[in-house]
Amino acid sequence: MAYLGKTNDRWFFYGAFPETFRLSRHLRRVSTPAERLLWGVLRNNSLAGYKFRRQHPVREYIVDFFCPEKELVIEIDGSIHLNKEVEKSDLNRTAELERMGITVLRFSNDQVNNDLESVKQRIIEALTSPSPPGEGAGG
Repeated sequence: MAYLGKTNDRWFFYGAFPETFRLSRHLRRVSTPAERLLWGVLRNNSLAGYKFRRQHPVREYIVDFFCPEKELVIEIDGSIHLNKEVEKSDLNRTAELERMGITVLRFSNDQVNNDLESVKQRIIEALTSPSPPGEGAGG
């Protein structure tokens, strides 16, 4: 069994691989400005009282932010995500996460940097909307 941090709950990491854990630790040290800005909003249960983790391993992926209670992922996309191949990869990744019952919200760096209030509102809506059992946060 792979190292799972402070918990032994396998579902929490959806079977992440040891290399994914190592890379996630590195990514937490080199966050983008938009990720740091949004983390300031999400950390310490600051948004609607929900706990988020940053650069969290989920199977072979590392998601920018993850709320385990609502099975909600938040991704912040820079300009590289406008590349057709990256865009296709993002769609496949989102589909795979959704098959696991995880809801994915995507925001651009520009949205986070220039309209943080709208980003926060959309996240709050996803967190507080009722979701059927096993279907993540909805939205």
